[in-house]
Amino acid sequence: MIELNKNKASIHPFILLILFTLLASCGGGSSSNNANNIGAQVAQAPTAQEPPPEPEPQPEPEPQPEPILGELDILLRAIIEEAGLTGTPELGRNLPSINDPIAQLGKKLFFSKSLGGDMDTACVSCHHPLLGGADGLSLAVGVGATNPDLLGPGRTDNDALPDVPRNSPSVFNLGLVDVGLFWDSRVESLDATPLTNGAEGGIRTPESAFNSADPNAGPNLPSAQARFPVLSNREMKGDSFEAGSSPDAIRAHLAARIGDYGVGAGELSTNSWISEFQTAFDSTQDATQLITFDSIAFAIGEYQRSMLFIDNPWFNYIQGDIDALTNQQKNGAVLFYTSVDEDGGGCSNCHMGDRFSDDLFHVVAFPQIGPGQGHGPSGDGDFGRGAVSGDIEDNFSFKTPSLLNIEVSAPYGHAGVYPDLDEVINHYDNAQQNVNNFFNNEEWCDLQQFEEIPNCEDLFENAETNSDDAVDALQDQRQAGTSLFENFNLNNQEENELEAFLGALTDPCVLDPDCLAPWIADETSNGPDNNQLNALFSE
Repeated sequence: MIELNKNKASIHPFILLILFTLLASCGGGSSSNNANNIGAQVAQAPTAQEPPPEPEPQPEPEPQPEPILGELDILLRAIIEEAGLTGTPELGRNLPSINDPIAQLGKKLFFSKSLGGDMDTACVSCHHPLLGGADGLSLAVGVGATNPDLLGPGRTDNDALPDVPRNSPSVFNLGLVDVGLFWDSRVESLDATPLTNGAEGGIRTPESAFNSADPNAGPNLPSAQARFPVLSNREMKGDSFEAGSSPDAIRAHLAARIGDYGVGAGELSTNSWISEFQTAFDSTQDATQLITFDSIAFAIGEYQRSMLFIDNPWFNYIQGDIDALTNQQKNGAVLFYTSVDEDGGGCSNCHMGDRFSDDLFHVVAFPQIGPGQGHGPSGDGDFGRGAVSGDIEDNFSFKTPSLLNIEVSAPYGHAGVYPDLDEVINHYDNAQQNVNNFFNNEEWCDLQQFEEIPNCEDLFENAETNSDDAVDALQDQRQAGTSLFENFNLNNQEENELEAFLGALTDPCVLDPDCLAPWIADETSNGPDNNQLNALFSE
């Protein structure tokens, strides 16, 4: 036994040596791991006199070999260079993320039926992400739908006839547009500065004279565009809400409804919009100051500007991945960029650049069906750009649509008469013949939206005449040498190759509901006003 003096421990040195040995061998009892670790760290730590050794130099990574280009790839490289394509149309643009607070607010507004005059229609009624940013219909069904929450094929109103005169364009990639929106660009930048989305030089709208800026248009094209569907009796307003009122009064009433003040106070039984706006704009202002239609349109515009879907195989190919396209798609690309005179499709005459649009107006004479825009002797024609510019030479011309994600935005044309891309390609092969076939075979009755309507063949009695007028305008331009639209003469294989190339312009995200989920309002909620449109689809 070891005996310790109460004042001082007295231990024989031999015993101390034994104790030290025992402690070292067992690691110091319950602290063995810590002791070992600390000891190891101490043992490995360099002394002050010996700095740590320099790390051995790592070998330089071996350069990756250049891809081996076949004749087809060499030809496409030359085409890409000549056309000035980059595959990066977003570079240099200031676009919001869907996670930005104002874009999140815009999403909730976009999905709210409270912005419809009769509270049965939302922006998303005609522009749902799962429907290619459009509605999957030939002609949109806005107000008065028998089931307001049913979108896409199957959406109808009481008489089963759509009242909106044009096909709904996709809202995807609106942040890439610098010139104009709508089929006739009735909302357009007067300056069209590249990369600005219309933010410079003023924006002309239907509420300002042609070529004159609307001082209330807002900061960019998407926010300016968001100001107008709410005014249309057929799209969102309805006939009874603010009947006969001015555009300013209509917008002010809708803002007051959302803000729960003034003329709109109490119209929504559930309303937490003020907290949504205060969070989004980081503001403590009250509803009368913060919730105006300007702020509503701006938020909706930011939501739309966040919808950037450009990660497609063609752009990947441009950026160096030669395996991003199949040989069929590569052949289609060559046809797309080759002139008709050289046995190609001549498509890039109008569908040019990384956005696949020249943003100009052309007569292509797609068949005209539907109620029309009130133009012409019969009142059911559609003069397109001519009705905006007032220039008869612009009659029947429409803005060149972008082809990005064209695969998901059917049916095609300003009246949605062609349900498939191959029918569009056939039209470009021979417009006159295809218009004749369309009416001789009553092909509008084959469209999903009209096939169940009794006596469908009797619909649109002036449609053929209106369409023939457009064909005549096309022929006049061709004779005058001003048309860029030439009939091509591609065989079936070449048309299939061209269609395959158009499929390479699709961002896979737009085909994937999970990928699109951030742009869709939370379907477990009814939104800030209990009036959120949680879409139902018949297919």
